[in-house]
Amino acid sequence: MILGHLFGLYTHPKKEWHNIDEQHEGMQSSLSHIMLIALLPPIFAYISSVFIGWRVGAVDPIYLTPSSALFMSVAMYFALIGGVFALAYLTYWMSHTFGSTPTYTQALELAAYTATPLFMISIAALYPQLWFLMMAGLVGITYSVYLLYTGVPILMHIPEERGFIYASSIVTCGLVLLVSIIAGSVILWNMGLGPQFSH
Repeated sequence: MILGHLFGLYTHPKKEWHNIDEQHEGMQSSLSHIMLIALLPPIFAYISSVFIGWRVGAVDPIYLTPSSALFMSVAMYFALIGGVFALAYLTYWMSHTFGSTPTYTQALELAAYTATPLFMISIAALYPQLWFLMMAGLVGITYSVYLLYTGVPILMHIPEERGFIYASSIVTCGLVLLVSIIAGSVILWNMGLGPQFSH
């Protein structure tokens, strides 16, 4: 069921990881979860950049044109989905090194549910103050990493000690992936595909 494990991951994560491991609802369920949850950051980013305005310091709010914000929101949506799939592939690719033999679907489940808090915290964009967004982002990242560290030993069926090293490797790959996405965004920006501001 779409979002079926969401409440459990926030209230009793270890138990919920065991439920996910026992049920393995399959690729379609994971894909539906990702596609639904990944809508949140683009939607909130669009609303805040077109209707509320971003504030950096004491200057007037900065707004994007609706067409520019829509383009960037759509690009963000596909980048987020692609990022989850890439993280799942890296998790799957590294698994044999740590004595685990998951299916790609298991790796995708881990990536999808781990990314969920980070995507959901995007509601903070409705109050687009830089300090607030940084604090909210830190909370989202922290809980996502916590879910990863608790979920890896359970979903990958390996001891916690080995799971810790495995999860740390996934975090490192995730950071490299994030830097790559940011670098790609900067390149596109320099090619003239950056935002257009409204006056």
